Amino acid sequence: MALFSSSTQIIPETHPMPRHVAAIMDGNGRWAKKRFLPRVAGHSRGVETVREIVRACLERGIEYLTLFAFSSENWRRPQEEVSLLMQLFVKALEQEVTKLDKNGVRLCVVGDLSLFEPRLRALVAEAQAKTATNSRLTLTIAANYGGRWDILQAMNRLSVAHPEKSGHWNEEDLAPFLSMHYAPEPDLFIRTGGEARISNFLLWQLAYTEFHFTDTLWPEFDAAALDQAIASYRRRERRFGRTSEQLLEDPHPSISSGVAEVVAGVHPDA
Repeated sequence: MALFSSSTQIIPETHPMPRHVAAIMDGNGRWAKKRFLPRVAGHSRGVETVREIVRACLERGIEYLTLFAFSSENWRRPQEEVSLLMQLFVKALEQEVTKLDKNGVRLCVVGDLSLFEPRLRALVAEAQAKTATNSRLTLTIAANYGGRWDILQAMNRLSVAHPEKSGHWNEEDLAPFLSMHYAPEPDLFIRTGGEARISNFLLWQLAYTEFHFTDTLWPEFDAAALDQAIASYRRRERRFGRTSEQLLEDPHPSISSGVAEVVAGVHPDA
């Protein structure tokens, strides 16, 4: 069974601090190019940013952080860059998992891992097993992931598991087979680097997510930039199909219903 319900099926309770933040880490290559460095230098610097944002999420009480590290379309990049990205992924797993574990971070990797080398797949399996019982923050890395792939693989698995319901499946049937069935839908989606699209990321899960696009390149995205994104989120009116007037009667006030307290130093008018 899925742990969390769909925002198209129920009205979720909302809070001033997003429970789940998802991000596309865009701009590593451009950051490096501006400094006359190879693109891999930007990706390496991007790993440092991941460390900072994980730390910031822990400090702010964010429960889920999902990062788009490598899309199913990124195989189209130059082979040398893809190879370096895979090496960087291996290095990060070797160096970071123990630190994540000590800080109570659960690591999950979603995507079609079958195309990765055995060493990388083994490290992923070890990291997920080692951190499986941690609960302070669930850090999900989407690698060789695509939103369409996710929906299709879920449908294929559902059709095998419940062929008797063919033609009558519903969202509750599909939900347990989605890659991120263990997490609530993202409250806040961030894309750095100046692009304003979701690039086949979490197509199912982003149905009612609030979007924040920023020109800041990922290697320059820090805790202050995260706070700006959260401040933008807090100004949103999350209606989930309702009218503004109905929000006034909601027994679970949304983030835009007058909540004025400061959370982790983020003011709604910042």
